[in-house]
Amino acid sequence: MGPWPQRDDLYLSDCSVPFLSTHLSLHVCDRTDLQTMSSLTSTSHLQLAAFALGTIGWILCTISMGLVEWRVWHVDNTTVISSGIAWVGIWKVCFISYLHVSSGYKEQFCHKFSGYDSFIPHEIYVAQGLLLIAMVMGLLGLTATVFALRNIYMGISHKTLITHFFLLGGFFYIFAGLCVLVPVSWNFYSIAHNQSIAFPPSYYMPSSPTAQEVGAAIPIGIIAVILLLLSGTFSLSYRFPITTNTVLKS
Repeated sequence: MGPWPQRDDLYLSDCSVPFLSTHLSLHVCDRTDLQTMSSLTSTSHLQLAAFALGTIGWILCTISMGLVEWRVWHVDNTTVISSGIAWVGIWKVCFISYLHVSSGYKEQFCHKFSGYDSFIPHEIYVAQGLLLIAMVMGLLGLTATVFALRNIYMGISHKTLITHFFLLGGFFYIFAGLCVLVPVSWNFYSIAHNQSIAFPPSYYMPSSPTAQEVGAAIPIGIIAVILLLLSGTFSLSYRFPITTNTVLKS
Protein backbone atom coordinates (compact mmCIF):
# COMPACT_ATOMS: atom_id res chain seq x y z
CA MET A 1 0.00 0.00 0.00
CA GLY A 2 1.45 3.35 -1.07
CA PRO A 3 2.05 6.35 1.17
CA TRP A 4 -0.95 8.30 2.42
CA PRO A 5 -1.71 11.35 0.16
CA GLN A 6 -0.39 14.66 1.37
CA ARG A 7 -2.82 17.16 2.93
CA ASP A 8 -2.47 19.62 0.05
CA ASP A 9 -3.37 16.87 -2.40
CA LEU A 10 -6.55 16.10 -0.47
CA TYR A 11 -7.85 19.66 -0.80
CA LEU A 12 -7.31 19.61 -4.56
CA SER A 13 -8.86 16.18 -5.01
CA ASP A 14 -12.40 15.59 -6.21
CA CYS A 15 -15.06 14.76 -3.60
CA SER A 16 -15.50 11.25 -5.03
CA VAL A 17 -11.94 9.88 -4.52
CA PRO A 18 -12.54 6.13 -3.93
CA PHE A 19 -9.78 5.33 -1.42
CA LEU A 20 -10.62 8.06 1.10
CA SER A 21 -12.60 7.18 4.19
CA THR A 22 -16.16 8.52 4.51
CA HIS A 23 -15.17 11.06 7.17
CA LEU A 24 -12.23 12.32 5.16
CA SER A 25 -14.26 12.52 1.95
CA LEU A 26 -16.91 14.66 3.62
CA HIS A 27 -14.18 16.96 4.95
CA VAL A 28 -12.74 17.39 1.45
CA CYS A 29 -16.21 18.02 -0.01
CA ASP A 30 -17.01 20.64 2.59
CA ARG A 31 -13.71 22.41 2.01
CA THR A 32 -14.23 22.33 -1.77
CA ASP A 33 -17.81 23.65 -1.51
CA LEU A 34 -16.68 26.53 0.70
CA GLN A 35 -13.87 27.43 -1.69
CA THR A 36 -16.27 27.26 -4.65
CA MET A 37 -18.85 29.50 -2.97
CA SER A 38 -16.14 31.93 -1.84
CA SER A 39 -14.80 32.13 -5.39
CA LEU A 40 -18.30 32.74 -6.79
CA THR A 41 -19.25 35.42 -4.27
CA SER A 42 -15.93 37.25 -4.60
CA THR A 43 -16.58 37.83 -8.32
CA SER A 44 -20.21 38.94 -7.97
CA HIS A 45 -19.88 42.20 -5.99
CA LEU A 46 -20.71 44.33 -9.03
CA GLN A 47 -23.74 42.17 -9.76
CA LEU A 48 -24.94 42.62 -6.18
CA ALA A 49 -24.57 46.37 -6.70
CA ALA A 50 -26.46 45.96 -9.99
CA PHE A 51 -29.37 44.44 -8.10
CA ALA A 52 -29.41 47.32 -5.58
CA LEU A 53 -29.16 49.99 -8.29
CA GLY A 54 -31.74 48.22 -10.45
CA THR A 55 -34.18 48.05 -7.54
CA ILE A 56 -33.84 51.78 -6.84
CA GLY A 57 -34.03 52.61 -10.56
CA TRP A 58 -37.18 50.52 -10.99
CA ILE A 59 -38.83 52.19 -7.99
CA LEU A 60 -37.94 55.65 -9.32
CA CYS A 61 -39.29 54.70 -12.76
CA THR A 62 -42.59 53.68 -11.16
CA ILE A 63 -42.73 56.91 -9.12
CA SER A 64 -42.00 59.03 -12.19
CA MET A 65 -44.74 57.29 -14.14
CA GLY A 66 -47.32 57.99 -11.42
CA LEU A 67 -46.47 61.64 -10.82
CA VAL A 68 -48.53 64.37 -12.46
CA GLU A 69 -45.70 66.93 -12.29
CA TRP A 70 -44.14 66.30 -15.71
CA ARG A 71 -44.80 69.81 -16.99
CA VAL A 72 -45.50 72.81 -14.79
CA TRP A 73 -47.61 75.38 -16.65
CA HIS A 74 -47.84 79.03 -15.58
CA VAL A 75 -51.06 80.68 -16.75
CA ASP A 76 -52.36 84.27 -16.67
CA ASN A 77 -56.07 83.58 -16.22
CA THR A 78 -56.59 82.71 -12.55
CA THR A 79 -60.39 82.65 -12.63
CA VAL A 80 -60.49 78.87 -12.52
CA ILE A 81 -56.81 78.00 -12.02
CA SER A 82 -56.56 80.07 -8.87
CA SER A 83 -52.88 79.49 -8.15
CA GLY A 84 -51.89 80.28 -11.74
CA ILE A 85 -50.07 76.94 -11.93
CA ALA A 86 -51.22 73.70 -13.57
CA TRP A 87 -49.49 70.33 -13.69
CA VAL A 88 -49.54 68.29 -16.88
CA GLY A 89 -48.68 64.64 -16.46
CA ILE A 90 -48.81 61.67 -18.79
CA TRP A 91 -52.11 60.40 -17.37
CA LYS A 92 -53.92 63.56 -16.27
CA VAL A 93 -53.77 67.33 -15.79
CA CYS A 94 -54.35 68.96 -12.40
CA PHE A 95 -54.65 72.45 -10.93
CA ILE A 96 -55.70 74.18 -7.71
CA SER A 97 -58.95 76.14 -7.74
CA TYR A 98 -60.91 78.15 -5.18
CA LEU A 99 -63.97 78.25 -7.43
CA HIS A 100 -67.19 76.89 -5.85
CA VAL A 101 -65.27 76.26 -2.63
CA SER A 102 -65.85 77.99 0.70
CA SER A 103 -63.60 80.91 1.50
CA GLY A 104 -60.24 79.84 2.90
CA TYR A 105 -60.40 76.41 1.28
CA LYS A 106 -58.92 75.09 -1.91
CA GLU A 107 -59.52 72.02 -4.04
CA GLN A 108 -57.40 70.20 -6.57
CA PHE A 109 -59.20 69.43 -9.83
CA CYS A 110 -57.86 66.72 -12.12
CA HIS A 111 -58.92 65.58 -15.59
CA LYS A 112 -57.75 62.14 -16.67
CA PHE A 113 -56.71 61.53 -20.26
CA SER A 114 -58.47 58.83 -22.22
CA GLY A 115 -57.24 56.78 -25.13
CA TYR A 116 -59.64 58.61 -27.45
CA ASP A 117 -58.35 62.14 -26.76
CA SER A 118 -56.99 63.39 -30.06
CA PHE A 119 -55.52 66.57 -28.56
CA ILE A 120 -52.89 64.69 -26.52
CA PRO A 121 -49.42 65.16 -28.06
CA HIS A 122 -47.43 62.17 -29.27
CA GLU A 123 -44.78 62.47 -26.54
CA ILE A 124 -47.43 61.85 -23.86
CA TYR A 125 -48.83 58.78 -25.63
CA VAL A 126 -45.29 57.44 -26.13
CA ALA A 127 -44.48 58.08 -22.46
CA GLN A 128 -47.53 56.09 -21.35
CA GLY A 129 -46.58 53.03 -23.38
CA LEU A 130 -42.81 53.08 -22.85
CA LEU A 131 -42.97 53.62 -19.11
CA LEU A 132 -45.33 50.67 -18.72
CA ILE A 133 -42.88 48.56 -20.75
CA ALA A 134 -39.98 49.88 -18.66
CA MET A 135 -41.72 48.85 -15.45
CA VAL A 136 -42.24 45.30 -16.73
CA MET A 137 -38.71 45.03 -18.15
CA GLY A 138 -37.19 46.31 -14.91
CA LEU A 139 -39.15 43.75 -12.91
CA LEU A 140 -37.94 40.96 -15.22
CA GLY A 141 -34.37 42.22 -14.81
CA LEU A 142 -34.68 42.11 -11.04
CA THR A 143 -36.10 38.58 -11.18
CA ALA A 144 -33.25 37.32 -13.38
CA THR A 145 -30.61 38.94 -11.16
CA VAL A 146 -32.16 37.51 -7.98
CA PHE A 147 -32.14 34.02 -9.50
CA ALA A 148 -28.48 34.29 -10.53
CA LEU A 149 -27.43 35.68 -7.13
CA ARG A 150 -29.38 32.95 -5.37
CA ASN A 151 -27.37 30.30 -7.20
CA ILE A 152 -24.11 32.06 -6.34
CA TYR A 153 -24.78 32.50 -2.63
CA MET A 154 -26.07 28.94 -2.32
CA GLY A 155 -22.86 27.64 -3.90
CA ILE A 156 -24.55 26.25 -7.03
CA SER A 157 -21.69 26.47 -9.56
CA HIS A 158 -23.77 26.15 -12.72
CA LYS A 159 -21.82 28.31 -15.15
CA THR A 160 -24.32 28.44 -18.01
CA LEU A 161 -27.29 29.13 -15.74
CA ILE A 162 -25.63 31.92 -13.73
CA THR A 163 -24.02 33.61 -16.72
CA HIS A 164 -27.16 33.52 -18.86
CA PHE A 165 -29.38 34.95 -16.13
CA PHE A 166 -26.95 37.81 -15.48
CA LEU A 167 -26.86 38.53 -19.22
CA LEU A 168 -30.65 38.37 -19.38
CA GLY A 169 -30.97 40.68 -16.38
CA GLY A 170 -28.50 43.15 -17.91
CA PHE A 171 -30.45 43.23 -21.17
CA PHE A 172 -33.74 43.88 -19.33
CA TYR A 173 -32.18 46.68 -17.24
CA ILE A 174 -30.71 48.46 -20.27
CA PHE A 175 -33.90 48.07 -22.28
CA ALA A 176 -35.90 49.47 -19.35
CA GLY A 177 -33.49 52.40 -19.05
CA LEU A 178 -33.85 53.24 -22.74
CA CYS A 179 -37.64 53.02 -22.46
CA VAL A 180 -37.51 55.68 -19.73
CA LEU A 181 -34.92 57.81 -21.55
CA VAL A 182 -37.06 58.36 -24.67
CA PRO A 183 -40.16 59.91 -23.03
CA VAL A 184 -38.10 61.88 -20.50
CA SER A 185 -35.96 63.41 -23.27
CA TRP A 186 -38.92 64.05 -25.58
CA ASN A 187 -41.00 65.77 -22.91
CA PHE A 188 -37.99 67.81 -21.77
CA TYR A 189 -37.59 68.99 -25.37
CA SER A 190 -41.27 70.01 -25.51
CA ILE A 191 -40.91 71.98 -22.26
CA ALA A 192 -37.72 73.70 -23.42
CA HIS A 193 -39.53 74.87 -26.57
CA ASN A 194 -42.70 75.84 -24.65
CA GLN A 195 -44.90 73.69 -26.87
CA SER A 196 -48.66 73.98 -26.40
CA ILE A 197 -51.47 71.45 -25.98
CA ALA A 198 -54.92 72.17 -27.43
CA PHE A 199 -57.02 71.23 -24.38
CA PRO A 200 -60.81 71.16 -24.91
CA PRO A 201 -62.97 73.67 -22.96
CA SER A 202 -64.05 71.03 -20.43
CA TYR A 203 -60.49 70.93 -19.08
CA TYR A 204 -60.52 74.67 -18.19
CA MET A 205 -56.93 74.82 -19.44
CA PRO A 206 -55.45 77.36 -21.87
CA SER A 207 -54.04 75.99 -25.13
CA SER A 208 -50.62 77.37 -24.27
CA PRO A 209 -49.00 78.60 -21.05
CA THR A 210 -47.23 81.90 -20.54
CA ALA A 211 -44.26 79.78 -19.44
CA GLN A 212 -43.61 76.19 -18.47
CA GLU A 213 -40.91 74.41 -16.56
CA VAL A 214 -39.72 70.91 -15.78
CA GLY A 215 -41.69 69.10 -13.09
CA ALA A 216 -40.37 66.66 -10.50
CA ALA A 217 -41.15 63.59 -12.62
CA ILE A 218 -38.48 64.34 -15.24
CA PRO A 219 -35.41 64.57 -12.94
CA ILE A 220 -36.64 61.47 -11.13
CA GLY A 221 -36.88 59.75 -14.51
CA ILE A 222 -33.35 60.86 -15.42
CA ILE A 223 -31.98 59.36 -12.20
CA ALA A 224 -33.91 56.15 -12.95
CA VAL A 225 -32.32 56.00 -16.42
CA ILE A 226 -28.79 56.38 -15.00
CA LEU A 227 -29.33 53.69 -12.34
CA LEU A 228 -30.94 51.22 -14.76
CA LEU A 229 -28.17 51.65 -17.36
CA LEU A 230 -25.47 51.25 -14.69
CA SER A 231 -27.25 48.19 -13.36
CA GLY A 232 -27.40 46.66 -16.84
CA THR A 233 -23.71 47.38 -17.46
CA PHE A 234 -22.70 45.76 -14.17
CA SER A 235 -24.83 42.69 -14.87
CA LEU A 236 -23.39 42.25 -18.36
CA SER A 237 -19.81 42.52 -17.02
CA TYR A 238 -20.07 39.28 -15.01
CA ARG A 239 -17.37 36.67 -15.65
CA PHE A 240 -17.65 33.21 -14.16
CA PRO A 241 -14.55 32.29 -12.12
CA ILE A 242 -12.48 29.28 -13.15
CA THR A 243 -10.74 27.54 -10.24
CA THR A 244 -9.21 24.13 -9.66
CA ASN A 245 -11.82 23.36 -7.02
CA THR A 246 -14.90 24.24 -9.08
CA VAL A 247 -16.74 21.49 -10.89
CA LEU A 248 -18.42 23.25 -13.81
CA LYS A 249 -21.87 22.29 -15.00
CA SER A 250 -22.95 23.38 -18.44
